[in-house]
Formats: sequence, structure tokens, C-alpha cells
Amino acid sequence: MEQCSHLGQIKDVTPHTNGCEECLKMGDTWVHLRLCLICGHVGCCDSSKNKHATKHFHATKHPIVRSIEPGEDWGWCYVDQVMLDFD
Repeated sequence: MEQCSHLGQIKDVTPHTNGCEECLKMGDTWVHLRLCLICGHVGCCDSSKNKHATKHFHATKHPIVRSIEPGEDWGWCYVDQVMLDFD
């Protein structure tokens, strides 16, 4: 099983907003939310039309996000392309 080599970069972050930061500014909607575990940015998932979580990764190179949907405890490393279990 592949592993993430970026777990040491995870910080104790607080979400900046209660929704996708960019979608809120644009007055747009999202499907699911992802929290950047490096800086606390909240972005929408790749099922959302704007894909702000992935755009945040490309802009910042912050590698790890986690779902902040109720009942979900998984994350994703964009660099290593692996799912993470935060259970």
C-alpha cells in the first residue's frame, strides 16, 4: 500500500470559513468541502464545478486536505495521490 510522505506537514488548523472560501466570495455553490491541513483554507471538491480545493493545491503546493463533511474522516494527498484515514 502506498503511503503519504507529507504527513509531517499537517498542522492543527481551524477552517477559515463555513463554506468554500472562493464560492462564498463569488456567490456560487459547491457539492462537498475540503479543508487544507496546512493552512485552514476551505475549498470545494472536484465534484463541484469550481474545484477550489484542487486549485488551492496548485496555487500553494499544500499537499493534504481532508473532508469536512459530517461523518467523513478521510483525507487526500495530492502529491502522493493516496487516500488517508483520519479515523
